[in-house]
Amino acid sequence: MRSHLLKLLTLALLVPFAAPVHAQDWAKSRLDASPRHHEYVTLHANGRNVQAFVVYPEVKQKTPVVIMIHEIFGQTDWAKEMADEVAAEGFIVVEPDLLSGHGPNGGGSSAFPSQEARVQAVSGLDPNEVNADLDAAADYAKTIPAANGKLVVAGFCWGGGKSFAFATHRHDLSAAFVFYGPPPSDLAAITAPVYGFYAGNDARISATVPDTTKAMKAAHKVYEPVIYDGAGHGFMRAGEAPDANEANKKAREEGFSRLIALLRKI
Repeated sequence: MRSHLLKLLTLALLVPFAAPVHAQDWAKSRLDASPRHHEYVTLHANGRNVQAFVVYPEVKQKTPVVIMIHEIFGQTDWAKEMADEVAAEGFIVVEPDLLSGHGPNGGGSSAFPSQEARVQAVSGLDPNEVNADLDAAADYAKTIPAANGKLVVAGFCWGGGKSFAFATHRHDLSAAFVFYGPPPSDLAAITAPVYGFYAGNDARISATVPDTTKAMKAAHKVYEPVIYDGAGHGFMRAGEAPDANEANKKAREEGFSRLIALLRKI
């Protein structure tokens, strides 16, 4: 009887820890263990301050800068960990927190009380303000002494759509990388090649690819999409989580390898 009670007590004590941990604790652990230099800088965009997370690679030569755009969940631990992973491959990454000043008490992504609140806030951002913030990040990138003057943009989910849209706005980009984001309505102003990364089990976004391909071809623009069979929306994050399914894991590995290979050709 005593043994049975001890087992029940032990189980009761373990239940809180057996429940799913915060979805991105693993990302924070990896970020905290990174040997790379991280810093936060304050950018100035149309009279407001925007906080940006900057990661430097450990390299001898000057490198391109990647302007990275976070998901609809805001600048999470995974968003910063993704920036660190790209920097590990030899590139400077500047990732603005596009919720800067929109959170409680004027805070950014980390100030929101819940994921739902962040999603709602990101969904309501003014597209013109987003472009202004990204312009500030790009302008700052060009002042970094370790940068070689080449600039690209990469975004995920909501940020994927914004990276595509930014390519219509900013004409000194060497490339735009769109991870499962929708296209803008007007493609005519794009000057940089656009590389798409899409999930096979994500018809909401992937169903736009055929028409976008036709429209980009008609406009004589470079557009190279890849659809990863069996993967779901958000596979770059979901594919490296501890509980990743095989399709997301494979898509994440192939997508990351493709991203880095293309960056090395910039």
